[in-house]
Amino acid sequence: MVAAWGALAAPPAPAAGDVVGPGMHHLRFGAGGREWDDFPEVAEGKEWVVSFLAAEAAGERTLRMRQRDVKQAWRVRVNGTAVGLLAQDENEIVSAWAVPAGVVRAGKNDLRVSCEAGEQTPADDVMVGEAELTDRPLDDALGEATLEVELVDTQTGERMPGRVTVVDERGGLWTVAARPGPCAVRPGVIYVGDGRATVGISAGKHRVYGGRGFEYSVASETVDLRAGETREVRLGIRRVVPTEGYVSCDPHVHTLTYSRHGDATTEERLFTLAGEGVAVGVATEHNLQVDYSAVSQKLGLHRFVTVVRGNEVTTNSLGHFNVFPIAPDAKLINWRPRDWRALRKSIAEVAPGSVVVLNHARDVHGDFAPFSPKRHVSVAGEGLDGNDPPANAMEVINSGATRADPLELFRDYFGMLNRGRRLTPIGASDSHDVARYIVGQGRTYAYVGGAATGATDVGRVVQSVLSGRVSVSYGLLASITVAGRFTPGDLASLPPDNDPLPVTVRVLGPEWTCASRLALYANGVEVARADVDHPPPDRPQPAGVKFERTFTLPRPRHDVNLVALATGPGVTAPYWPCAKPYQPTAPHFEPYVLGATAPVYVDADNNGHFDSAYDYATRVVTDALAASKDAAQVATELATRLADYDEATSAQAASVLRGRKGDDFESVCRRLTDTAPPAVSRGVSTYVDQWKAAGRLEK
Repeated sequence: MVAAWGALAAPPAPAAGDVVGPGMHHLRFGAGGREWDDFPEVAEGKEWVVSFLAAEAAGERTLRMRQRDVKQAWRVRVNGTAVGLLAQDENEIVSAWAVPAGVVRAGKNDLRVSCEAGEQTPADDVMVGEAELTDRPLDDALGEATLEVELVDTQTGERMPGRVTVVDERGGLWTVAARPGPCAVRPGVIYVGDGRATVGISAGKHRVYGGRGFEYSVASETVDLRAGETREVRLGIRRVVPTEGYVSCDPHVHTLTYSRHGDATTEERLFTLAGEGVAVGVATEHNLQVDYSAVSQKLGLHRFVTVVRGNEVTTNSLGHFNVFPIAPDAKLINWRPRDWRALRKSIAEVAPGSVVVLNHARDVHGDFAPFSPKRHVSVAGEGLDGNDPPANAMEVINSGATRADPLELFRDYFGMLNRGRRLTPIGASDSHDVARYIVGQGRTYAYVGGAATGATDVGRVVQSVLSGRVSVSYGLLASITVAGRFTPGDLASLPPDNDPLPVTVRVLGPEWTCASRLALYANGVEVARADVDHPPPDRPQPAGVKFERTFTLPRPRHDVNLVALATGPGVTAPYWPCAKPYQPTAPHFEPYVLGATAPVYVDADNNGHFDSAYDYATRVVTDALAASKDAAQVATELATRLADYDEATSAQAASVLRGRKGDDFESVCRRLTDTAPPAVSRGVSTYVDQWKAAGRLEK
């Protein structure tokens, strides 16, 4: 919790707390084994109970406790009286609560921390301990000293919105008490709307960070505060990631006010958007069409962030879809259709021509995941029920719902592209919170040309997204240029000669993220890679351009979509920590950052339009079947004809063949994988393996 704090009658002495629960303790509650493999196999128990002795005191006391990796609701009780909840946050936090007068008694007392989730909830491993009881009210304990913080743009000398992070000597987010003002406050985190904040803080040594999201540097200062001291801290930061011509967007944000979960009010959401340097934020409340503009105007933040009315169409069994922009007088989109076709119609009736994003396609909601392996063959972008999601865009990074495998959603995306589905890749945060999941951490950069200004042309942004002129960012930003002039969303027409194809890639980021690898994908198949030279991750990294190279690729023999994707180790620093998956699929997780471009569509066959892998595969299978009489002949024909194509086309051919040959499908594929060139064999066998897995999972 965050305490309100006002003027103190007299400078208090430092709090002399009594340690009532020493050490850190590993608890586990819920069904299944351990949640993460950085925890021991066996927990100490389901709850932490400690007895302690205390002297009699007349008034309120303060309980402080360290915690880490808390996902579910864990209640803190003293002598059976609930005094608070652990912050539901995976980061290390030193929380503080008021213990009402009379709860602590003279003599023996009990402190208990226990989970309030159901027994069948997936296991939640937490660390908790180092409990300390201070014989003074919470306001006094948190207000021993005062920090007056200013966040300043060193290039203009002006204050700006941003995030101030306060930690103790061990890096734990430290609970502070904020005076009323234009800010959003959580333990160890203050989002400042006008670049300044005054907070009460415990005496002692702390580190204070200032930043403004992905495009800015981070400044810090260590303070050692005495009781009664007021310390001014001026943190100077500057823009270090050049994004001229691009507009930063977070097209998936929520509030507690409207979505009824998380903890960010509408006002706090605006502070966080401005504080993370997001130029366009899309209100995507669950099955509501909300406009934050009036609140933004009232707070004076419209100069920094433009807000757009949208809707996360949240169905019971069809997935979630963000739709934007939506006209102010539009009726509410019906979220109750029973299939995707009806949902597509419902969306089109209310918001024709809008962006429609398939959200977190691997996450399970209502026992349904759009791209569950039991209903979707990823390598071919094939829905086994014959339906396609009603979307023209797809989240490939959701920083509030990360995947253990950073390329999992990209493989799904590549499969859809190869199926001929023209989807724009989307990066978003899905944040419902002030600090737990950072708004704008996952974001989309829409190319609109010209210099960025405070007054964003939403129409141009939407058109850029619809036309695929974007890059997605999660700590890195990539750009791609093909043949010297074609960029994402373009149809790259090539000269009739057979010269190699130049592809220039650039990777950007601040000094506090690291790029370690760059890969180029043609139809989802890696065709080039490079390791990125960089200092050790614990040292400052290059700011701005981290990597730039022109690759020379053999000219494709058929049309391909080209995507550049950069990855690096995740950020663990408290001012921008990468979150763990909230729906874990494995106990091991390595945090990561990434940046990827939307595709450039290369018209290698010079027919004036783009042919997908599915288009080629359909023609190849049709011709092979027309020229053959039995399974052996079909396999021979396909092996010969597919030799001129890549494994993506071969995977699509296997999908088409399954629909045409029925019972003979597996027989043809066995012969094909035995005799075909390696790329053909890989594509066909990958499809067959995923298709068979779907059948096994269904059973």
